Order: sequence, then structure tokens, then C-alpha cells
Amino acid sequence: MEAFLIANMAPIMFGSLVVMLLLGYPAAFSLGAVGLFYALVGIGLGEFRPDFLQALPERVYGVMNNDTLLAIPFFTFMGLVLERSGMAEDLLDTIGQLFGTIRGGLAYAVVFVGALLAATTGVVAASVISMGLISLPIMLRYGYDRRLASGIIAASGTLAQIIPPSLVLIVMADQLGKSVGDMYEGAFIPGLVLSAIYAAYAFLTSMIFPKSAPGLPADAIGFREDSGDRGLKSLGVLFLASCVFGWFMMRGSEYHGADFVVLSMFYGIVFAFAVAVVNWVLERTTGYRFLSRMAQQTTFVMVPPLFLIFLVLGTIFIGLATPTEGGAMGAAGAIILGAIKRRLSFDLVRQAVESTAKLSAFVVFILVGARVFSLTFYGVNGHVWVEHLLTSLPGGQIGFLIFVNAFVFVLAFFLDFFELAFIIIPLLGPAAEKLGIDLIWFGVILGVNMQTSFMHPPFGFALFYLRSVAPKDSYLDRVTGKRMEPVTTGQIYWGAVPFVVIQMIMVMLVILFPSMVMHYKGAASTVDPNSIKIDIPQIDAPPLDFGPPQIDVGPPKQ
Repeated sequence: MEAFLIANMAPIMFGSLVVMLLLGYPAAFSLGAVGLFYALVGIGLGEFRPDFLQALPERVYGVMNNDTLLAIPFFTFMGLVLERSGMAEDLLDTIGQLFGTIRGGLAYAVVFVGALLAATTGVVAASVISMGLISLPIMLRYGYDRRLASGIIAASGTLAQIIPPSLVLIVMADQLGKSVGDMYEGAFIPGLVLSAIYAAYAFLTSMIFPKSAPGLPADAIGFREDSGDRGLKSLGVLFLASCVFGWFMMRGSEYHGADFVVLSMFYGIVFAFAVAVVNWVLERTTGYRFLSRMAQQTTFVMVPPLFLIFLVLGTIFIGLATPTEGGAMGAAGAIILGAIKRRLSFDLVRQAVESTAKLSAFVVFILVGARVFSLTFYGVNGHVWVEHLLTSLPGGQIGFLIFVNAFVFVLAFFLDFFELAFIIIPLLGPAAEKLGIDLIWFGVILGVNMQTSFMHPPFGFALFYLRSVAPKDSYLDRVTGKRMEPVTTGQIYWGAVPFVVIQMIMVMLVILFPSMVMHYKGAASTVDPNSIKIDIPQIDAPPLDFGPPQIDVGPPKQ
């Protein structure tokens, strides 16, 4: 029996951990308890030295000394301050007005704002709750299908998982031993593509089932001109001019990919903001304006979050700041934006600090538990067992990626993304590296997959967040005065199913088209190394004539 335990300690440990998690014990305590228990068993069986656990304090100190994880509280605080300062409300109101008359326009607005909130907050709960409180009543008021409305809100909120500055990407980079900046840059394009697929699904649904996503009536749209025109032509001209200005400023630049996009966006928003300010000053002083009300309102609402995106992501991408420094600047920027909007208060900051402290403590406790578990697991060569198990799968890299993603997809029914990142990723990373898989690409694939942990019925956290703010009972709409039916839990769950399928399709796209991620490495050199020829010039030196040796024997002796 002792020989069997010693030979199979690794799979027994892993199985025990899965059982404890399925029984509902907290992940941090499950990890620590399993690690300590089997460490004592190993010492009793003679597998470990009696002083085996003396290495534990140093590993725990390594968690506290990890500079990368400092970015988590900064980004969390930034997101919570922005959510409470009303930025989401302003964005949803303005963008909803912009897209409102189009069939499915509110759904497009939710996706667009979800992507913007993801790029500024990085917190799923803040995005889902904000959009659920603001957009869901409007969508229900104008006849949106409850499943489509709840699904698009929950899915758009989970974009904060894959669009930088995502918290899960920070943890993923730390666990894989890679740069957070590279992970952010690699995830940038997949995040945008996933947002576009969500919008495409809303478009197809509105085409096939027009009554499920109607456009807003004309009298519900504000920001009109005196003539009744919406002023979209003025907005379109300003947008094109900003794009041209951004491209003009970046032409001939050595930047590429996400760096080029973010820097071009920065120059474009500076141009648009300057034009809107000039227009506002002229209107106040002379009564003349050259921009429509819609163009001016959209610019003033869009510029603050876009500038914050540059302040955080742009400085990280171009190497001006580390992720921790970028997070600190983002937190300071969120406070400044809240103060400018006159919504910053002591209670707001206190609530944001308390929530940040809770989340940060949660992360650290899980990581400490993971260190305890990994100490014992690595001591019994568990990493070797996992590596041999995964590298022997048929199909090479593709077979490995299919199995791993199916495995993570199933575990996401029961574990959240932090638990998956701290427990599973350290076991999968070495096997992926041995198979020659780029770890940034691998991390982005799993990051897209882990979004499903928020969307899986019946345990998805995004569904819980939406359930907490969706109407549970019939109510009177404050605008129309009509009695509205509640949103049932079943409708929320069924609304999430198509978006879980879309997320898995996105996993397949990232696997099939790795260039979406691999652009983080930079533009490949177009010079063929075999064509390089180095000519060393011949130097004609004059001949050296040494002649017979001359020996100086000094003066003759007397």
C-alpha cells in the first residue's frame, strides 16, 4: 500500500483537490489543506525529508514580493471608481442615442460600450452590473427579446476578461512567466474580433427575427438640431478627419500592430477633442457652431475613456510604463475624471478601496494556497507526471490544444477564472512549452476560454450579477407607464448559451489564426540571412624586413 501511494501520489493529490473543490470548499483552503496533508503523508512514508516544509515560508514570501501582482489592485480600483463615477451611464446613454434608430441598435451600443468599459475598467462585475442597470430597462421598454437582451449584456461584460487591462491576463502572464505587456498586446486583436462577432450575432438575430431587436422610435432620440436633423453627417466628418489626422501623425512610424492602433487613436482623440472644444467656445461666445449637437456630445463622452485607454495601454505597449505603473496612472486618471464630473466623494473612494482590498486579499490567499499545493505536488514530481500525460496526447500541438481547451471548458463550470489560472495554468504551461507552443499565444487562447466561466449556466458569475439587477417581479415602466413582465432566470440562462458557443468559436479562430496574437513579436525581418555577404577589405601593408638580429653587448670591459 505504501509503495502504491508513493508511486501514485501526484494523481491522488490532484484527484483529492478536485473532490474538495466539487464539495464546495473555498479554493484557497482546499489548495492549502491538500498540500499540507500530503506533505505530512510524504514525510511519514519517507518520501520527503522531515524538514521538507521549511521551504514553505520562502515560497509564501515570494507571493508577497511579486511586483507583477501589484497591478491587480490598481486596475481594480480604477474600474470601481469609473463605474461609480457614472462613466458607463454617460456612454450607454450617448451611444444608445447614436445607434438607437437602427434595428438592433441598442444591442450594438451595449457591445460597443462593453468593449470600452473592458478597456478602461477590466472588471467584469462593474461592466455587467452597470449595463444591466442602465440598458436592460431600456431594451425591455422598447420590446427587445429578454433572452437576447440578457445574453448580450452578460457577454459584453465578460469582454473585460480578454480585452486589456484584464485581470486574468495579469495572472496568466505571471503564472506562465511572461511579460504582462506582451500578453496585453497579444490579446488586443482577439478581444476586438470577439466584440465584432457579438455585434454580428446581434445583426443576424435582428435580421432573422426583427421583433426581437427593434429600433427605437424617432421621438426617443435626443441631441437633434433645430431643423430636426440628427447631425450624423457632422459626426461622420469629424470621425474621418480624426482618423486621417491620427494616420498622418503616425505615417512612417516604426510602430506596428496594437502599438500603431493605440497611438493613432491617441492623436485622433486629441484632434477631435480640440475641435469640439473650439466649437463649444465659439458657440458660447458668438452663438455659431460648426459641429452638430450629436457630434459634440459624442466627442465629450468618448474622449475621457479613450484617453484613459491610451494612458494605461498605450504607455504599456510602447514601453513607456510597466503594467504596474500603467495601473497606477489609470487609478489616478479615474480619480481625476471623477473629480471633473463632480461625482467624486469620500464614500465613493472608501467603497472602491474596500472592494479593492477584498479582491486583492482573495487573490493573494488563493495564490498562497496554490504555493502550498505546488510545493508538495512538485516534490512528488507531479509536474513531470502532467507533462508526460499531456505531451503523449495524439495530434501534437493541435491535439494538445483541443484536449486542454475541452478540459478547461469543463472545469469552468465549477471554478472561476482566478482558481483556473492559479491551479491549472502552472501545470499546463511547461507541457505547452515543451511542445514548442508560444506561451503568449497559449495564454490568450486560455484567456478566451476562461470567459466561459462567467457565462456557464447555472454557475456563471456574469449571470449572477445580471440576475441581481434584472427585475424579478412585474413593474411599471417609469417612462411609458406600462406594466412590464419580469426577466426570469431561465431567460438569462438561455440567453447566455449562444454566447458561450461564440466564445468557443473564438477559441478555434485564435488556434487556427495565430497571427492574431503573434503580432506582439513585431514585424518580421524581410532580409534573408543567407543573402548577407560581408566583404572584408584587403589592406596592403609594406613588407617587414627584420634582417639579421642585432645584439647589443655594451661597452668592452676594462
